[in-house]
Amino acid sequence: MKKLCPITMIAVFFLLCTNGIQAQTTQTKLNQVELLKQFLGSWKWDAGKDTTGYYDAKSYGTGLEGDLKAVTNGRIVWNGKQLMGYDKRVDKLIQSQMIKGYDITLLAYYFISNNKYEIIPYSDISNPEKAPWKCDGEFKSSDTFVETTIVKNKPPETVTFTRVK
Repeated sequence: MKKLCPITMIAVFFLLCTNGIQAQTTQTKLNQVELLKQFLGSWKWDAGKDTTGYYDAKSYGTGLEGDLKAVTNGRIVWNGKQLMGYDKRVDKLIQSQMIKGYDITLLAYYFISNNKYEIIPYSDISNPEKAPWKCDGEFKSSDTFVETTIVKNKPPETVTFTRVK
């Protein structure tokens, strides 16, 4: 009887530890398509000296389409288009972007929590650690999100986007 009690206690201890480890490693898969909807609407940001950027995102299928422009002293200095959708094969949001006069840019977005996301060049999707830059984004509220871009060997650059009502 004396031997049975310590063995039982050890077995219960291992059972509890195993359940605790499993609970910590199980992660709920984020619904990237639903989280993408946070970008819908009209946004503005400070795009440089005397320049304001504007972004307008509308639903398009299960993704979104966006219009971008930067305005200085009432004059459009650049504009572009975006199309973003979910690719279930890589569990990422893929964005194509064309700024008039420039080549197409492909980006991979992925939410890491309900309000935080990361952006990397699409070409680095299979090896994000090797990306020459990364952008960390966070929705601070339904009317504000902040993106911090980190380029290797340069100080981070932070941009705040505010909803236009």
